[in-house]
Amino acid sequence: QVQLVESGGGLVQPGGSLRLSCAASGSIFSLNAMGWYRQTPGKQRELVATAPSVGSTDYADSVKGRFFISRDNSKNTVYLQMYRLEPEDTAVYSCNADVTIMNVTTRALRFLEVWGQGTLVTVSS
Repeated sequence: QVQLVESGGGLVQPGGSLRLSCAASGSIFSLNAMGWYRQTPGKQRELVATAPSVGSTDYADSVKGRFFISRDNSKNTVYLQMYRLEPEDTAVYSCNADVTIMNVTTRALRFLEVWGQGTLVTVSS
């Protein structure tokens, strides 16, 4: 029904930059909070940044001042601009969205939490 597709991951040297994109598609009534998470092997998934539909963005302490999340609501897309990348930022980055969908027959609203498939970011020289 609703899909999130990430792009923009890859290999970058320490100190470099990358921009991740996450596009939502499907039968979307409204796109609510969106965010980025990351996970490395053997560790729990951690929140990187969130962008609510209304209100302020929020960041993990480890990325404040280096990562910036933004949304283009006309494209149902959220971005994560990453600067001054460090080896510790190496992880699979996944997009998350709280989505409202509508049943076209009953017009009932339903709330979903959707995840993307993840994109690998490797920071290494």
